[in-house]
Amino acid sequence: KLDQWLSPDRCLLSLLALALKNIDYEIVAINLIKDGGQQFSKEFQALNPMKQVPALKIDGITLSQSLAIIEYLEETRPTPRLLPQDPKKRAQVRMISDLLASGIQPLQNLSVLNQVGKENQLTWAQRVIAPGFNALEQILQSTAGKYCMGDEVSMADLCLVPQVANAERYKVDLSPYPTISRINKSLLALEAFQVSHPSRQPDTPPELRA
Repeated sequence: KLDQWLSPDRCLLSLLALALKNIDYEIVAINLIKDGGQQFSKEFQALNPMKQVPALKIDGITLSQSLAIIEYLEETRPTPRLLPQDPKKRAQVRMISDLLASGIQPLQNLSVLNQVGKENQLTWAQRVIAPGFNALEQILQSTAGKYCMGDEVSMADLCLVPQVANAERYKVDLSPYPTISRINKSLLALEAFQVSHPSRQPDTPPELRA
């Protein structure tokens, strides 16, 4: 069965999970700017009343919210594992994932950036990313191996790579975050992360393509 994935070129957490778990999918791009924002169309609102991406149609249901999608994929398609078996490590993976997906990412969403004004967007994004990365760099000192949690790719890593891509987009100085940078580099060497990178999506603007 071909699953249908709807996202912009920046909404990659769940796309990474699909790639890592070798689940076939079809991308239907939702442009957040064109036509006043295609996420506000009646067609898309029927999929996600919050008018936000992503939305995943799978197994006869439609799911939104990236972490909920990843958790569903983990429960229904557990190989390869994205959450550790050990309950303490599992909780730490969820903690890091929430820090990235809930503590940083929403503050530099397009809807928020539009509120702060175009001339302030770069400064605002840098201001909200840096404190989150400061906290994450400290947390990773006690959890990281090759990746965020030891030497196995986890849900936390899926959250990390898109946020580092956003940090680079907004010209955040990454030199204070050597652990984050090292893990990101290791992850980008993996095929699933390469094919799912923002610069390689079907709707990526030509000037941003890899």
